[in-house]
Amino acid sequence: MPHSTAKPLGEFDFIRRYLAAEQPADPDLLLGIGDDAAIVRPRPGHDLCFSSDMLLAGRHFFPDVAPADLAHKILAVNISDMAAMGARPRWVMLSAALPELNPGWLEAFSGSLFDMLRRYGITLIGGDTTKGDLVFNVAITGELPAGLGLRRSGAQNGDDIWVSGQIGLAAAALHHIWQNIKLPENLFAECETARLRPTPRVPLGQALLPVATAAQDISDGLAQDLGHILRASNVGAELYADLVPTAPGLRQCLPGQTVYELTLTGGDDYELLFTAPPQARQAVLAAAESSRTPVTRIGCINDTGHLKLLRTNGSELHLSHLGFDHFG
Repeated sequence: MPHSTAKPLGEFDFIRRYLAAEQPADPDLLLGIGDDAAIVRPRPGHDLCFSSDMLLAGRHFFPDVAPADLAHKILAVNISDMAAMGARPRWVMLSAALPELNPGWLEAFSGSLFDMLRRYGITLIGGDTTKGDLVFNVAITGELPAGLGLRRSGAQNGDDIWVSGQIGLAAAALHHIWQNIKLPENLFAECETARLRPTPRVPLGQALLPVATAAQDISDGLAQDLGHILRASNVGAELYADLVPTAPGLRQCLPGQTVYELTLTGGDDYELLFTAPPQARQAVLAAAESSRTPVTRIGCINDTGHLKLLRTNGSELHLSHLGFDHFG
């Protein structure tokens, strides 16, 4: 093999070459990448909301995941938090620990990263890099009309429970990889796309601002995440398990109990779970249509203080667990 005289890629070369790409003009960004801190100026009449997620190789993603898929997902899970608040995502900071600086890997990663940022009108404004095991942390800032914002604490007795998109596909792909279930090749491909490239429901979240009473995104499992809304709102609920939307192929090729486990406890969906009063059903459907996002009514809020999972025949469904726990 010929001896290479190319200079090894260093930290600051990495930042300049792969993270300091030209981005669309942002009149509210006063100072971006390249200084000790970024400076943004909030627009009058708007509130800012903040969120952060850490993703570790071997815990949140496979170490050999394609870099383009990885970049998409680490942004998507954070953008989804903004969608759940009804916010417009504006700025992100990316911190990364990388075992090495491989130009080919970095090229694919940064290309997908900036594609995603452009798609949602977000500006990368800073972060940090270090050498270490593969870990990413994204801190995201969103913008809301002053005094508005979807929260977990607003669900009311009698509200409908809604969910966007299809649930359980990401979990199905993961269990196929783990050989717990066997999916047909085309169905696995559909589920794997959902796992690797979730779609944050930003337009729907914004359209629901004047409609929904409570919301959050589904990351750790539908039943568990609904429980967060119930506790924050001090209410209970009935959820109709057979109404939860999923890929038709999963119900065709898997036992019913397995489908319940995937759709109710699987997680990693990054769809929106929200509540709204019955009289707002047409408004919810209008928000779904305007944002081009399918939604399904799957239950109702009550005053019992606990969650009951029901089958279509009215019998109660019991699950061994309700969702993912990092320390469980």
